[in-house]
Formats: sequence, structure tokens, C-alpha cells
Amino acid sequence: MSEFELKYKPYGERSILIEWPQIISEKTLNDVVFYRRKLEHQSVEEKVYIKSAYNSILITYEYTINNIYDKISALKSVYSDDFDGVITDSKLWKIPVCYDFEFGLDLEEISLKNNLEISKIIELHTKVNYLVYFIGFLPGFLYLGGLEKRLHFPRKNTPRLHVKKGSVAIGGSQTGIYPNESPGGWNIIGSTPLNFFDVHNQSPCFAKSGDRIQFVQISMDEFNKITAQVDNGNYNIESEVIND
Repeated sequence: MSEFELKYKPYGERSILIEWPQIISEKTLNDVVFYRRKLEHQSVEEKVYIKSAYNSILITYEYTINNIYDKISALKSVYSDDFDGVITDSKLWKIPVCYDFEFGLDLEEISLKNNLEISKIIELHTKVNYLVYFIGFLPGFLYLGGLEKRLHFPRKNTPRLHVKKGSVAIGGSQTGIYPNESPGGWNIIGSTPLNFFDVHNQSPCFAKSGDRIQFVQISMDEFNKITAQVDNGNYNIESEVIND
């Protein structure tokens, strides 16, 4: 039985919002992910759209909810039920990143203001297995937890109008990857040649909440080689199954 007291709220005519206490933590995320997987397991015959964040799940049905109390009661039963049909394994994805100055537009500023050698920034950034909290802001944008405190750096007061696809960046206490070109106020430290969102794939984003991300430093030559492999559909992202 979980220690969390959840709140269930109607969210429009077809949705229900489930909320955890407003605390961002790995324990909360694990509960969110486990509940989401329970819902996905039990919703095989009922088409629903499930979206999760740091401490909430939004369930949207294909139809208008006529009896919200019955629906919430059913959701509470799913949460409290114990059963073995949920897959709890997650994956560790190894993401190649080039930290060359051509890509790391803000490395020098972070180095100066945080009093860190650029080589130390890269070392600290690549030594952590980051936790994927959720996907949002842009399709395929991973919100990652676990950034070393020495790398924390405030977002820009004036965002760039154009941040290149694949840019790896730091924003406050988080790090992440821009899946497509977009405006953005995070500080760019490198780039990855991988695609993080592809509508042609069965799962457009390969990672999911509860997975882990490890950044692996590569050279410019390796970056160009992997870019060509990705463009030709010949690159497989290195990963391994981990057990939460």
C-alpha cells in the first residue's frame, strides 16, 4: 500500500487529473510510474490517453465521463490493488554528446561563473545517470533529474530564438536535450546527433518516465560518423535494462 494520499479531480468532460503531494523526488516519481504502468496494463480494452509529470497523471478517455464518482472509484481500486502484471524494468540509454566549442556555446560562461575548468564541466556532466521524470515542453524533450550541484546555472534572461536540434543544455538545476529546433533559454554545452522524437516510430520517443540517461563524450569525427548513421537509419542507441 502506498504512503501517498492522492487527489482525484475532474479535468474537463473527458479527463481526470490525479495529483501527488507537490514534491519533486525519486520516490514520488517511482509511485507515479508504477501507477501509470498499472493503468496501462488495465486499459488494454479501453482506449485512454495517459500523460504523467513530476507528481501527476492525466487520464483522458475517448468519451464524456457521465459518472465521475464511479470512474474515480475504479481508478482508486487500480492504485490500491496488488498484482504482478506490471513490468517495472526501465532502461539506461547511452547518449553520445560532442562538447566541442562549435556546439558548447555557453561552456565558457559556465566555466567562468562557476569557477570550473571546461574539462571538469564535461566530467561532471557525463558521470551521472540522470532520471527521466517526464517528457514535455516539446515532443521528446526529456526532463532529467540528478544534475551535479556545481553545474547548476540560471536560465538566460533573454532566450535564444533558435536553438539547434540535439543541443544539450543546462537550465537551473536540470539538464536536457532539445529534440527539435526551437527558441530556448537553457545554456548550451554540447550536441547529440540522435533523434529524440520521430513520428514514424511506433514509440515516437524511445525513452520514458523512469528510464535513465547517461551522456557519453564523443569527438567531432565521431559526431559526424554517427550523424551519417542516424540519417541512414543504421544507428542503434546503446542501452541496457535496469531494474528499479
